[in-house]
Order: sequence, then structure tokens, then C-alpha cells
Amino acid sequence: MQSKRPRQLPRETRDTLLVLGVVALVLLPQVAYLPLWASALALLMLAWRLWMAQHNRSLPGKWLLAALLALSIGATVMQFRSIVGPEAGVVLVVLLLVLKTLEMRARRDAMVIFFLGFFTLLTLFLQSQSLSIAMAMLLAVWGLLAALVNAHMPAGYPSVRQLLRTSGLLMLWGLPVMLVLFLGFPRFAPLWGLPAQTAQGRTGLSNDMTVGQVADLAHDRSIALRVRFAMPDGQMPPQRLLYFRGPVLSQFDGRNWKSPEDGGATVLAPGSGLPAQGIGPVAVNYEVTLEPHQQRWLLTLDATLAPPETALRRLRPTADLQWLATRPITEVLRYQAQAHLHYVYGETLSIHQRSHHLQLPATLNPRTRAWAQALRVQHGGDDTAILQAALAHLSNGNYVYTLQPGVVDSAHTADDFWFDRRQGFCEHIASAFVVLMRSAGIPARIVTGYQGGERNTVDGLWTVRQSDAHAWAEVWLPHEGWMRVDPTSAVAPERTEQLQRLQAPATLLDNTVGNLVGLDSLHRLRASWEAINHRWNDWVLNYARAEQSDLLRRLSQHHWGTAKAWIWLALIASITLAAWLLFQRYPRRSPDAWAKLAEQARRRLEQAGITHARSLGLRALAMSAQAQWGDESQPLQRWLLQMEQWRYAPHGPHTPSLAVLRRDYRALNWPRQRTP
Repeated sequence: MQSKRPRQLPRETRDTLLVLGVVALVLLPQVAYLPLWASALALLMLAWRLWMAQHNRSLPGKWLLAALLALSIGATVMQFRSIVGPEAGVVLVVLLLVLKTLEMRARRDAMVIFFLGFFTLLTLFLQSQSLSIAMAMLLAVWGLLAALVNAHMPAGYPSVRQLLRTSGLLMLWGLPVMLVLFLGFPRFAPLWGLPAQTAQGRTGLSNDMTVGQVADLAHDRSIALRVRFAMPDGQMPPQRLLYFRGPVLSQFDGRNWKSPEDGGATVLAPGSGLPAQGIGPVAVNYEVTLEPHQQRWLLTLDATLAPPETALRRLRPTADLQWLATRPITEVLRYQAQAHLHYVYGETLSIHQRSHHLQLPATLNPRTRAWAQALRVQHGGDDTAILQAALAHLSNGNYVYTLQPGVVDSAHTADDFWFDRRQGFCEHIASAFVVLMRSAGIPARIVTGYQGGERNTVDGLWTVRQSDAHAWAEVWLPHEGWMRVDPTSAVAPERTEQLQRLQAPATLLDNTVGNLVGLDSLHRLRASWEAINHRWNDWVLNYARAEQSDLLRRLSQHHWGTAKAWIWLALIASITLAAWLLFQRYPRRSPDAWAKLAEQARRRLEQAGITHARSLGLRALAMSAQAQWGDESQPLQRWLLQMEQWRYAPHGPHTPSLAVLRRDYRALNWPRQRTP
């Protein structure tokens, strides 16, 4: 059975399909953030409503709607243990929007759907404020406005092009108001800046690490942060020193590493300063645009000793060279900082600290413990010699750096790496190395974060991705303090020296897109899109209270006096009033091409002698023409009835188009007014 074209459908069915399409457009960007069951339930209900509209079936009764509502609320409570809060609230709003389409019987119901759709779009800002989400929202707003315009045009069959043009003009007219409000409205902390309910960071880094966790991030090409360096000579710092510090992990239970104090960090007392000092070359000035990761730490280049400059009110340093915000970072954050790539850190270690950084499960990894004791005896207790011997063993022991080391079933993870499997990703290598150092009596711990990155060829920024996530070790040596030791570099020097990353196996989609577009073109497109995204972050998301104050301060430098300000306000008000009067003086041209053609015919008939032709309907005009001119006016009568059918009846295969009606209008032989 051949499907009907939109103009061949009854007006009610066509309007229903338009509303359902707009609802689908509103829900599309939400799918990435909704639970799977919520997306499936919303899709099923929307598809059911579409089937009912296409087959002219009756809507479900109140009891079935009540059961679906109870199902939606019950599933939300089971998922979130509540219906209160951002995540549960968004799920309920989405399901209520779809449920409302199942009882859409009148124009009033459609209005509720439209404004509930606008509210649903706003909830997207609870999830993301990226440029792609903003573009999706703009497209959905355009669709909602088009459906709203259609609801206010109950007669005829307005085309989709006409609806989109009218709603697009409405958006353009509102653009100046939007810009004024964006630039001048007082900047408060946004609703979506509230701490998220979930504790897991979106970066994949957290205050604990399971062996194998960082390897999963190598499959994620999303951006973690962007960096702009401000070196005096315009050069980049050495790539092998680009370590962006994240959580420091020192407690080990055999498989999991975590930060001290139950996942927290030791926050220093106000004014105590970091236990480190910069040495060597001039410090590196840099600016970071950090993507939201739902955690409190700022990712900073090792070692950032002074507080980064940011819009956040207070930053708190930790004893592990981290900087913490007072609340989780739930929106894009930009900050400027200064790093000393060469530094001395923690030259003294208390007995408690030493004991903490030597802690190991007593019954695990016996072979690693025995080897560590043999190394200590062999090198006469020289910590530096033991460290160098372990790194030399990694370099010459045929160890393999891989994304797929296999599943480690044994509780002796260090023994498995050193003596059995002899392959692993960075966290496997770092974990086994720290266990070896602790077994040899050398205080050691794991640092997680990001290493390296890539330079964007479009805007010159250094882009650090989730796939650049890395884990390395820090060991404590007498008279030297904590030293960064990256055992992965001993296995695969290209990882830090040449920033060569292990790539996840390409999917069928990757190969297809690469063959169609070309890898070079694909990389250029990605670089351009990321550069545009950075401009969005700079100009829109980071337009905060400080930037607004700076803008107003620059405007105030013109020294606007009170009298001058009143003169300008009066002038603007006068121009606005004159434009409004001019707009009211001249009749507005109808954007409806059918109405314009019908109005031309009415004027022509009035000139030909039919009284009150402009107030008569098309069928009444045909009857008046028959009464006044008889059979002579049959072509005119037929044309008037075709115009009426085009406007008010479903379109069929024999319905003439508007272009044909316009051509027939010009070919009509209009009767002349009869003289008495």
C-alpha cells in the first residue's frame, strides 16, 4: 500500500504527525543521558502514538494512561530511589511529555505538549552545555516554534517551508533581546552548576584505581582538557614532561589502589603552602580549559606550586601537590597557572608517612617480595641502585606494553606481571613497580592523570584526551624527596618521548568513514570542530561575572553622564515608537500565498460588480457569479471551488497545485460589469 503524501492526509492527522516529529526531535539529545529503560519506554509510547495517528485508531482510555503513569513513576523510583533530584526529575519530565501525546485530542493538549517540550529542552543543561547540545537544542526550539505557529493557523494546509520560515523569523526577531540579556543580565551561579548526585567522575579517573581501569580509557577519544602554553620564546615545553597530575593513590589491598583517608586527600592548613619548590629553568605559564568531571580536583601540570587563577572562590592545596575546589566541577572551567617542570618535593618523611607508603598486604605477591629482598642484598641497601636495577629489568626483560593484557584472575597481581604474563598497560606496570619498590623498603605510590596530548593544527592548543590517561609512580629517596618515575617509559619509551599511543582496534564504522572521507580530511574536520568548541567554551560558557564586569567597565570608560544617557534613551524610545506607528499604518502583507491569491480574486470580483466580495467566502462568490453572469462565468466558478478545495479539503492526486491555480487565475476571462 502506497503511503500518502502529507498534503493528502486529513489536517488533524497531519498536525498530529508534526507534533510527534517535534517531540522526537526534543527527546533525541536526551537519549545519551537517560537510562536505557527510559529511552526504550519513551520510544515505544511514541511509536504507539504514531501508529494510532496513521491508522486513525482511538486513543487509550484513562485507566491505561494511569497504568502507564504508575509504571513510569515506579520505574523511576526503582532506578533512583526517589522522584526528587535532577536525574530522576529529568526522567519523569521526559516520560510525562511522551505520555501527554497519548491523550492529545484538542489544541489545548498540543499547547501543553509544546511548553512541556520547551521545559524538557532546558533540562539538557543539567547534563551538558557543549556546542553540539546547544545546536541540537536550537534545532528543537525551531521545530517547537514551527509546530506552535501551525497550531495558530487552523485553516488550510500551511507548508512545512512556510512554518519553518515564520518560526525562523520569530527566532531572528528574538535574537537581539537574547544577546542583550546574555551580555547584561547579572551572572549568577547556574542551576546546572549544582553538584551532581553521582560520585563517579566522567573522566574515568577517580580516587581509586582497579588494575585494568585506565586501559579502558584508551578507547575514549573525548577531550579531557585543552591547554594553551605561554612560553617566553613561544616554544612548547618538552613533551616528555607533560604530566597533568590527578589523584595520588597510596593505599593498596592487592588489586585496588585508593587515596588516603577513604578516598580523600590530605588538605593543607590555610597559608601553609605546598611542600615543594621549583628549581631549574624558567617556569611555564599555561591556561587550561577543563571539561566537567564531577570531581573536586583541578588537573594541573607537574608541579603547579602557586594557586591557579580561576573564577572559583577558593582552592585548597593538598600534601600531594593537588589543588582542590570546594565543590565538584560540573561545568567547563578555565584557569591560568604556572608550573615548575623541575622541582624538589617532600625532602623529609615522617615515620608515619614512611610506614603508610610501605604498606602492603602481608600474604600477597610472595615472588615479588623475595625478588625485592634479593635486590636489596645485591645492591647493599642503596635505594637509587635498586631503582635503576628495576628499570633496567623492565627495559631488558622482554616486557610488552599492550591494551589487552588479558584478565588477571590471580590475587597476586604483581607476581602475575613480573613473572607470568609480562605484559600490561600503564596501570599494570605502575602497580607492579610500586609493589616491588615497597617490598624493597622504598616508599612509593601511584599517581594517575594524563600524559602528553596532541597539538590542534587549527588553533594551536594542546588537546589532552581521555585516551591520554596515564598512571606513573613516585618513589621517595633520601635527600631527594619524592621523584617521578614512569616505569612505562622503560617498557615503551615511545609512549612519553614521541607521544605514541596504543590505539583501540578500528571498528567497521571507523574503517567505512575513513575510506569515504579520508583519514587526513577526517583529522582536519575533527581539529576544526574542536577549535570551534573551544571558542564556544571561551566566549559563552566562560562568560562569567568577572567577564561581564570587565565588559561593563570598558563600556563605562566612555564616561556617560546622566543627561547624555537620558537623551540616548529618549532617542531610542522615539525611534521605537515611530517604527511601531509606521508598522501599524501600513497593512501587513500576508505570508500565505493562497490568501494573497484569494484576496486578488475578491478585489477583481468587487471591481466587476459583486458587492461585498471581500467579505464573502469562495463558494458564496461562485454562487454570486452564477447569479450575475450565468453560464458565462463557469470557468470562474470552477476556479473558485478548486481554490476552496485546495484550502479546506484533503489533497488527492487530482488536486491542482497552487502554482497551477495561479496560472489558471491569470488565464481567466473575467466578465465585465453589466450596465443597467
